[in-house]
Amino acid sequence: MSRDLLARITVEPDKMGGRPCIRRMRIRVMDVVEMLADGATRADILESYPELEDDDISAALLYAAQATDHRVIAAE
Repeated sequence: MSRDLLARITVEPDKMGGRPCIRRMRIRVMDVVEMLADGATRADILESYPELEDDDISAALLYAAQATDHRVIAAE
């Protein structure tokens, strides 16, 4: 399932500065994640962006989670 969701995320060098977007649209993953962080519900986001689907929101969250899943090694 996660592979299917991640297929919804596209990166095009000539669109939105190469930032990850939803399904080749000009809606960035960051836009969706920031709306959620600001307290928007899924329904709020879908109302603001009627071209989005609920799975697009899940894809944005999964992409963001995977993008932050890296080890940080502190120098001693």
